Amino acid sequence: MSQDTSIRETATDDGSSEAVPPGASPSSGETSGTASEAPQQLPGAPSGLRGASDAPTEASGTPPKASDDSASASALPEPDDRASAAAPPEAEDAGAADAVEAGLDGAAPTPRPTLRARLRRRRAEWREAHPRGAAALSLTVTLLATALVVVTLLLPANVVALRPANFTRIPGEAVIGAAVALALPRRPRVVVAAVAGVVLGAFTVLNLLDMGFNQYLGRGFNLVLDWSLLTDAESYLEDSLGRTATLAASAGVVALVLLLFVLLALSTVRLSNLLARHSGRATRGTLIAGVAWITCSAFGLQIAGVPIASDRTTTGLEIQARRISDTLKDEAEFQKIAKVDAFGNTPPDQLLTDLRGKDVVFTFVESYGRSAVEDPIMAPGVDRTLATSTDALAKAGFHAKSGWLTSATYGGSSWLGHSTTMSGLWISNQQRYRTVMASDHLSLTEAFRKSGAWDTVGVMPGVQKGWPEQKYYGLDKVYNAFQLGYQGPKFSWSTMPDQYALEQFQQRVHGKKRADGKDLMSFVILTSSHQPWAPIPKMVGWDQLGDGSVFKGIQAAGKKPTDVIADTTKSREEYGKSIQYSVTALTQWLERYGTDDTVLVFLGDHQPIARVSGNHASRDVPISIVAKDPKVLDRINGWNWTDGLRPAHNAPVWKMSSFRDRFLAAYGSTPHPKKG
Repeated sequence: MSQDTSIRETATDDGSSEAVPPGASPSSGETSGTASEAPQQLPGAPSGLRGASDAPTEASGTPPKASDDSASASALPEPDDRASAAAPPEAEDAGAADAVEAGLDGAAPTPRPTLRARLRRRRAEWREAHPRGAAALSLTVTLLATALVVVTLLLPANVVALRPANFTRIPGEAVIGAAVALALPRRPRVVVAAVAGVVLGAFTVLNLLDMGFNQYLGRGFNLVLDWSLLTDAESYLEDSLGRTATLAASAGVVALVLLLFVLLALSTVRLSNLLARHSGRATRGTLIAGVAWITCSAFGLQIAGVPIASDRTTTGLEIQARRISDTLKDEAEFQKIAKVDAFGNTPPDQLLTDLRGKDVVFTFVESYGRSAVEDPIMAPGVDRTLATSTDALAKAGFHAKSGWLTSATYGGSSWLGHSTTMSGLWISNQQRYRTVMASDHLSLTEAFRKSGAWDTVGVMPGVQKGWPEQKYYGLDKVYNAFQLGYQGPKFSWSTMPDQYALEQFQQRVHGKKRADGKDLMSFVILTSSHQPWAPIPKMVGWDQLGDGSVFKGIQAAGKKPTDVIADTTKSREEYGKSIQYSVTALTQWLERYGTDDTVLVFLGDHQPIARVSGNHASRDVPISIVAKDPKVLDRINGWNWTDGLRPAHNAPVWKMSSFRDRFLAAYGSTPHPKKG
């Protein structure tokens, strides 16, 4: 058909079509010019922009197809709208730029694409250009996300349980999470998945803290009480590794924790989206996994002794919740216990009557535990030292009896061991410690002061700040790390060698005559056997100690903490050497400076960390009482302790909290109970 006689159709508003004669505008009854005519300027349209009716035709003269948007219009739009509608999409940016350059009103620039949009476009372009690489990368990220989520769901709370079999289990929480993700619409699903990732991150951090506390302190992390111990741990690292290394380690830990939260949130969201995209297969897989979990749980199926069905995360959260609840209950109960005291109302003249005239020294040897005496690696050297020291003291006229006490702490928190021994209460956590320190419960050291027969002094080379506990322990005077005149180097955490601290104790306290004629009770805390057991001091001539400068060469020649701290065998060897040093320094001090009236009670505060003592070590520590006067040891014959400084394997084992009352009763104190 010729162009002159052809009839065109155009869409009307109701979707029907109508005939349009040649040369007529499809959107109005007015005639338009031919294709060769100049385009007609629309009223109000910017210069250079054409109306919708001025679109170019094909070379054949056949009009172009109308777009869906223009075909639905039955009348001309307003001039400005028609002008903007006529511009093709790819020319919008250029048109707007032209308009801005021309300074015309009403021409708004097209917004720049957002960074997110540009990144999406580039990612899409990269995927189109590298389809195999994109598929491989996507699969790798998904597998890593799955592995991260599964590992954190199955992560145990103890280093001992880090075995491959523990990570081949079916986590029930993952099955439930998959079911929830499949049931939720997109937006709630993403929110729930992200929150679940953050919660899982928090639980993972608690798991890691549990690992550390179990390894070092023999117990899990307490959310209520243990945050303050993290500061102590930082101080320990600074003393052992230096400030720069500690700051770097602290920053690294914070960064890793934040990264863990982000990665887990992204991983859970990615996996939930994957499940939603493949809902059919995901639903079948979730059902199969659920049935498998229930079956394995019901029949107790195991791999290498580990149950296949796991509810580790749920159980861990229950443990943490129960631990918080028990802690809050324990606070109220312990306050009642601390108010009851068998010797709380004993008159001063009825306290420690059988020790009148004696200078009594209570000494704690840091980390001196049963493992030092019985472990096959440490024991040979320590036992030789104990045997040699027993013989040397016997030649000097001293004799000893020894037994075992079960400490309230393990691996650290020495102050819990000190307070348990002296208070007669089981001080197993920081909350109990704060409670008893604020109470008037009679401490063993306070009993000496209360009697009026003794001056009381503390020698604390490990104390480097205010020590309000002095009041509870009833100490008239305390010498801290800065009051002993030491000018030598620190030995890692230990501020000074034990030999130096004991010599200062002799010069400042024990060797001085007291004008008031009272006896002396001393409370001495030694530090040289504190971890990381590198470098370790060596004994020097007692007359060569001076201000401690003699130890500079010994410290410089010693092992570095980094050489020992991560090596189990070296840690055990060096720990044993440190105990030998501390016991030697203490017994030589007694041999050199002890008198007929000196009574030495020395014991360990706790076992060393699990890496040294073993994962199943007891909490027992040795305790010895040494004196020249045979009547002192006769008073404890009924205890059935072992003669000498080394307690026998089958020697009696008491709770550390029972020592105060047994000691008070053995040496003439009369019970007068104080009730809460």
